Amino acid sequence: MYKLIALAVLALATLPAQASPDLANKSKCMTCHQVDKKVLGPSFKDISAKYKGQKTAEAMLADSIVKGSKGKWGAIPMPVQKVSPADAKTLSKWILTL
Repeated sequence: MYKLIALAVLALATLPAQASPDLANKSKCMTCHQVDKKVLGPSFKDISAKYKGQKTAEAMLADSIVKGSKGKWGAIPMPVQKVSPADAKTLSKWILTL
């Protein structure tokens, strides 16, 4: 029984973040960002390209989502977002897949 539960948890943890476009909409990310074009903030594809291959990119992006950031993409800061750390991690994983 415990092995089955452990396998189910492992399977869920390794699934791609397919719900992230919906999560990005629900979390209001799409107000300032789009997948492939700059709006108020950079496109998600531009963010992915800038940080792809960096070991700390996922954690750094999740931290920026939760705490906000400034100076990374110009003069307009990214404000603190009302997103759980788990959702921020899901979003950052998804962004880095683009």
